[in-house]
Amino acid sequence: MKTDRLILRGLGERYAEIAQSGGNIKKMDLYRKINGLKPERPVVMIDEVPWNEFRDHEELKLQCGDEVNRGYEWFLRRWIFSHKHFPADNVLVPYIPVRKKIQDTGIGIRVKEDTVDINQGSDAAGGIISHAYIDQLQNKKSVDALLFPAITYLKGETEEELERVCEIFDGIIEARAEGFSGIAWNPWDDISRYRGVEPLLTGLADEPELMHYTMEKLLAIIERRLDQYEELDLLHNPAYYIHCTAGLCDELQADGPVTLKNVWGRGTAQLFGSVSREMHNEFDTQYMIKLMKRFGLVYYGCCEPLDNKIDIISKIPNLRKISISPWAKIEPAAEAIGSKYVFAAKPNPAFVADSSLDAAAVRQEINAVLSACRKNGTTCEFVLKDISTCKGKLSNLAEWEKIAMECVLQ
Repeated sequence: MKTDRLILRGLGERYAEIAQSGGNIKKMDLYRKINGLKPERPVVMIDEVPWNEFRDHEELKLQCGDEVNRGYEWFLRRWIFSHKHFPADNVLVPYIPVRKKIQDTGIGIRVKEDTVDINQGSDAAGGIISHAYIDQLQNKKSVDALLFPAITYLKGETEEELERVCEIFDGIIEARAEGFSGIAWNPWDDISRYRGVEPLLTGLADEPELMHYTMEKLLAIIERRLDQYEELDLLHNPAYYIHCTAGLCDELQADGPVTLKNVWGRGTAQLFGSVSREMHNEFDTQYMIKLMKRFGLVYYGCCEPLDNKIDIISKIPNLRKISISPWAKIEPAAEAIGSKYVFAAKPNPAFVADSSLDAAAVRQEINAVLSACRKNGTTCEFVLKDISTCKGKLSNLAEWEKIAMECVLQ
């Protein structure tokens, strides 16, 4: 344990140096301006990195013996490594976060599936497996069987770990207990795992009443969960990150206890890239409207192309940011978004998945977004994510980052 403490303190000193630097503070200010629709310039982030491909790098090899300590060691090593090799505008949180521990009884259902390891035992591509889900929500009776979760805040365990982490990093950097700074509701992702993709999509057409019944129940479940998060003081502000985007924003500051009005709501309907505008509105947007009114700001979308649905999702209250995936059309998306929302551009991760990077293609893709957004007065950010592989070549990420930063700084 003494050796663990020395290892963590050494890493903590390097992490604190970066996190407390003027450059890191400047990046935080850029995030606030982006999310406040008063941008100084677009920001660039790199997320969902295939860390398994870099495990042989000496800088990432874990040395702590204790399992909990290894978790904090990995946090520090990962951020120090990314800052050194592909920093972009990624912010290092200026403290060591200690997650509040909770106990969640769940909703009475677990995913049942058949899986196939497409790597045949190899983790070279991040342990990607093929899933075949078993349909467990075939009728109203099975939906009725879903339970409302009971959440318990394990305050004693949280405080014990916080005290331990504070002692390790005493005199170097602060540690803070934190809860949820953004709440994601991805009901169609959940339904796809509880039913399977084919039953979900055919159900929208053949059993619309059952699908609405399912969504009403899932909406009631997430509402109950949110009530408990507020009651148990499990919400956190400020949000440095919510899933694959920058979350800092002056509008969400809390003077007292943090409520849902001080955090981001996050909604997606990724499978609805395969349904019509009318279905998207009927089966997703109408439910998002009911839930997202509880939040301070909302970020909508992920991998689904939304360029022809901006008018539909604009009905969602408190909407601030819209994901524009690699499969969306840039020009119409920017035109529809205008100056009302943040254009959260998701560059194509396939460009870093080859043995060498096509620099011209990367530059062309980023400049196309910049041109469309400038033309329409649109605030934008770039988030390279879903990086299943970069063929183990750190240079691919480093070169992509260099090109992207050159483009946004022009």
